[in-house]
Amino acid sequence: MHLRKALLPLATAAALGASAAPAQAASITVGLGDQNIAMFDNPSFQALKLKRVRYFIPWNAMRNNAQRTVAENYVARAKAAKAKVFMHISTDSFRPKRAKLPSVAEYRREVGRLVKHFRSRGVTEWGVWNEANHDTQPTWDNPRRAASYFKVFYRWRSSSTCRRCTIVALDVLDQPGVERYIRRFNSALGSTYRRRATIVGIHNYSEVNRRYKTRTTSIVRTQRRSNARTKFWYTETGGVVSFGRSFKCSESRAKSRTKYMFDLARRNRAHITRLYAYQWTGTDCRTRFDAGLTRADGSVRPAYAEFRRGLSRTGFKR
Repeated sequence: MHLRKALLPLATAAALGASAAPAQAASITVGLGDQNIAMFDNPSFQALKLKRVRYFIPWNAMRNNAQRTVAENYVARAKAAKAKVFMHISTDSFRPKRAKLPSVAEYRREVGRLVKHFRSRGVTEWGVWNEANHDTQPTWDNPRRAASYFKVFYRWRSSSTCRRCTIVALDVLDQPGVERYIRRFNSALGSTYRRRATIVGIHNYSEVNRRYKTRTTSIVRTQRRSNARTKFWYTETGGVVSFGRSFKCSESRAKSRTKYMFDLARRNRAHITRLYAYQWTGTDCRTRFDAGLTRADGSVRPAYAEFRRGLSRTGFKR
């Protein structure tokens, strides 16, 4: 999750705001992303009564019995908790600029197996590729390949592989250069598939944690030039507790940024239809990235109370 400063013209927000009246927008559905199945057994998580969770999975997980089993258990536990899983295809290695970029044929074969396997277990909401423009993902400099993946995935909607599945066509981090990536992605789609890319995911860590105001509006404006019907999900967002040298460990800052996360989403609710905060399971700042609503022992952080208050605000629903 690369966090950099960049300011966008305030005119962007004004121009976008004129396209829809926020007061008339529907409520934003809120969910939570985490990789840890223990989340479902925590009484504090259960108290939230969330109906949506997000899980990311390596594109070639069907080759790895351990990864597949962990994901199966997560999906089964979510089902028992009456929570719907949004599953996001991702890299098998987070080394910057080193991950393997699957060919279109490999994507069709390996991701096709994965999707069919978990579709049979009730997973009907999918992301074509997680955070496609970040350099830990193999698609970081290849929006054309990301577009090809979406074309493959969309065809599965009319087959037994993933009939009538919901698809997040493109998923991007709000870093500098994201607008160019979106434009190149849409150019590679061609006119037919541009019309079909109706959901775009946003990871707005910079906007939330640096208290920016225009990152979402710039992304929305850029994408809607290609498809005015596109709706947007915050597929990953949240108040960061710690992140390398950029954000030293601070639970109080994470709490304030969690509030700002809801403020921003509400401000953009004419365009945002869903929000997945990340993450539930914290590491007590012992890893490079920690955005957990809980500490390593499962106790809740101050951001948890802010998250719970956010759920009760006008404009949000579970």
